[in-house]
Amino acid sequence: MQLLKKIFLPITVPMKFIQDHFKAMLFLLLLFLLFAPQDEQSLTSNNLQEINLFGPIMNATEIVTQIDEATNNEHIKGVLLNVDSPGGAVAPSIEIAYAIKRLKKKKPVIAYAKGTMASGSYYASIWADEIIANPGSMVGSIGVIMEGTDLSGIMQKIGIKTQTVKAGKYKQIGTSDRAWTSFEVNELNKVIQGTYDMFSKDVADARGLDITQRDMFANAHIFTALQAKNIGLIDHLGVKYDAKNRLIQLSKVSKPVWNKEDKFDKFMKKLSASTAVTLQTYFPSMVLK
Repeated sequence: MQLLKKIFLPITVPMKFIQDHFKAMLFLLLLFLLFAPQDEQSLTSNNLQEINLFGPIMNATEIVTQIDEATNNEHIKGVLLNVDSPGGAVAPSIEIAYAIKRLKKKKPVIAYAKGTMASGSYYASIWADEIIANPGSMVGSIGVIMEGTDLSGIMQKIGIKTQTVKAGKYKQIGTSDRAWTSFEVNELNKVIQGTYDMFSKDVADARGLDITQRDMFANAHIFTALQAKNIGLIDHLGVKYDAKNRLIQLSKVSKPVWNKEDKFDKFMKKLSASTAVTLQTYFPSMVLK
């Protein structure tokens, strides 16, 4: 009996291990099937990079990291920024814009308007070498807005009152328990106008437009792709196929290899975008819109 055990030991030991760790091995197998490269190209280092700017812009950390990594990666010869976003918060939009500006100094970058390139997402794209827009896309909305809610009526009905201790005349600006006073509105207008001046000047500088004519290209106008091209906000009409081919020309790669987005990262981005929409609903702020 002992002799038989020794003979079959190479078989029984692995089988016992599989039985004891079956669930863990099944989990690892599923992970491998989900995230393993699907073809030979997936194992090849890419020389062209697609970066997506989709949904409301509330936090720029992840996309700026992607842009900076592509900027410093000597294997990446060009970047395609795919845009389908209504805009968002001011500071994150500017972070992306300046990251694209840094990128442009080292390698070509094309911004492609997939559906909507408006306000903050247009700001983010202005320093690309070229902007190409899908003929059915919407472009522009160069303006700034700050919104709030006056809940004093409903608060009075249900018997809720707020209590405030403050130092500084303008410290209570933007609260929703009452209507804003005229001096508070004037203070907010000062901030909004200053941000709008900065936005429109950067657009004029990046796109070679006359800032004295900003009411034509800014002023929160919304344009079709063709109208945006005629006014100088974009360079060409085309679909993603055209944008990718144009980047290949500018980057001068003979054998283009594009990156493929990780499935798990894609899922997390969708989740974070949904969370951002929820947060913006309950915590409004100044946005490029």
